[in-house]
Amino acid sequence: MGLFSAERSPGAKLALTILIGLVLAIPLFSVWLLVYDRQSQSETARASIAEGWGGPQQVAGPLLVIPYRATVTETVTEGGRPVVRSRQVWQELTLSPEVADIQTAIRPERRRRSIYEAVVYEAAMSGKARFAMPEDLSRFGVAVADMALDRAELRFGVSDPRGLFGQPPRVSVGGRPLRLQPGGGTPATGGSGFFAWLDAAPLTGAPIIVDFAYDFRGNGWLSLAPHAGDTRWRVTSPWPHPSFQGGFLPVDRSVSEQGFTATYQVGNLALGQSLVSTGAPRGDEPVPPRPAMDAYAVAAPAGGYEARIDLVQPVDLYSRVNRATKYGFLFIGFTFLAYLLFDVIGGVRVSAVEYLLVGAGLVLFFVLLLAFAEVIGFTPAYVVASAAIIGLNTAYSAAVLKSWRRASFIAGLLLALYVVLYVLLSLEAFSLLIGSLLLFAALAAVMYLTRNLNWGARQTLEA
Repeated sequence: MGLFSAERSPGAKLALTILIGLVLAIPLFSVWLLVYDRQSQSETARASIAEGWGGPQQVAGPLLVIPYRATVTETVTEGGRPVVRSRQVWQELTLSPEVADIQTAIRPERRRRSIYEAVVYEAAMSGKARFAMPEDLSRFGVAVADMALDRAELRFGVSDPRGLFGQPPRVSVGGRPLRLQPGGGTPATGGSGFFAWLDAAPLTGAPIIVDFAYDFRGNGWLSLAPHAGDTRWRVTSPWPHPSFQGGFLPVDRSVSEQGFTATYQVGNLALGQSLVSTGAPRGDEPVPPRPAMDAYAVAAPAGGYEARIDLVQPVDLYSRVNRATKYGFLFIGFTFLAYLLFDVIGGVRVSAVEYLLVGAGLVLFFVLLLAFAEVIGFTPAYVVASAAIIGLNTAYSAAVLKSWRRASFIAGLLLALYVVLYVLLSLEAFSLLIGSLLLFAALAAVMYLTRNLNWGARQTLEA
């Protein structure tokens, strides 16, 4: 007797059902690959939408950099004997502000191209920074007399300076505006940004106050790399779905449907760095490169020494479809189990081809869900796709099971499964608990219904 013979034991029918379910794993895996491919295509499209607008932005500074003369000694060999020589070189003293008070207003905007959407923003940044000459400057081997205070630089970091737009950045010291130059940013932004030359001679007598303001564009997220002894950053935006990332979180935040407000306060002790550092000039010692990534890669992870705000989409349809696809075997298993019970208990013969067709319909649900979700959103797409598959399999089941009453049971089962799946997708934290309870209930029902069934007995089924 062959596997597809009319005479099969209930155990053989169960084995056949499991085999068909495993075969359906191939198209189910293909659907998962399709979701991944469409997600990659969506990310490429979003990057294309944001191209020319500005990538995810990281800002830093200001930093005050002052050249100074230093004496270095080196040992050279002359005439076969070591000789110690001294020479004068230029080094850079980098001062972080004692206090930096920064305000940022983010104006988000949704931009669409075909069925794809990207969130871009315009940000207006302004603030004040106070610099003072360190009292313990001698500890760093630097004397005020060796400083070229008239050649000091104020450096501001912007990770993607192509996003600077509108009125040029404004920087002033003591009410006197400074002329800005491109480049010369901070190490945190890979040297990207702008700077201004400054005569820092007044710094020897009293602290200097720097006022700055500039507007820039970006997409995805905005982060600040703090440097000051006390950095205070206040951010406001009408975007209702922020995600606070990075090593520093807001000390105060308010999120509502009208937008959010976040206030950060970070000290240099938390940063683990001094307000004073010395090193070779920028032209002699290149800035360490930032991690290689696409300028428009919004999915890059946040760093440990930055405060970052992501403007997230409230619903990531690809992640939800991907999670739904992982429950595909649950749909196939429960539906096949119902058919198997009708077969071995109800005496209705179900052939292998009929199992395959019903399983193909269940797999098609996830393709329909993905296709409609990209156009009309996840929830409406879920309703449309589930209704289509329930209707299709119910009508086919009426012919296979030779009864609309039996087919209505299949319809009720599928409806319950789709409702449970939607709940699982909505309550991610409880998905394991709900899924395990559902499997327990299903196992208990099968054990009860088949308690008197002889799985090894052969039986002849009516055509």
